[in-house]
Amino acid sequence: MDFYDFKTIAATKEEFDFAQLKGKTVLIVNTASKCGFTGQYAGLEKLYKEYKDRGLVVLGFPCDQFAHQEPGTDEQISQFCSLNYGVTFPIMSKINVNGDDAHPLYVWLKERANGLFGSSIKWNFTKFLISGDGKRVKRFGPKVEPSSLRKEIGKLL
Repeated sequence: MDFYDFKTIAATKEEFDFAQLKGKTVLIVNTASKCGFTGQYAGLEKLYKEYKDRGLVVLGFPCDQFAHQEPGTDEQISQFCSLNYGVTFPIMSKINVNGDDAHPLYVWLKERANGLFGSSIKWNFTKFLISGDGKRVKRFGPKVEPSSLRKEIGKLL
């Protein structure tokens, strides 16, 4: 399976087909609204606005697997992101990133880019940067601020 074979459900309840991302650089982030890193939404939105016309897509994947820091519904999460951080990049339906019911996309991402502690995701706001050909995947930990990804993104655009 390759990156463009995946499909998921957006927070709007519509199907989101990754085939539409061919040729684009994609930043995927597991997010949470009640986390110490939640402020990174602002930085992610800034990156999205700065680079979207050059081919960057940011995708937020809310996840409640870490200290119950994403308790809301898809609608509540979307409203929170929009009202508090002006988020315009796509927010997906809430998923699991670890365990037997981890979303297949996250299984694929973790196989291609291990983190400091192996393949599992250790916390909210772990980031995966995928090249426009869908083949190269680079992983960044939660403490990595979105603004520090500019150089990496620039290389791929």
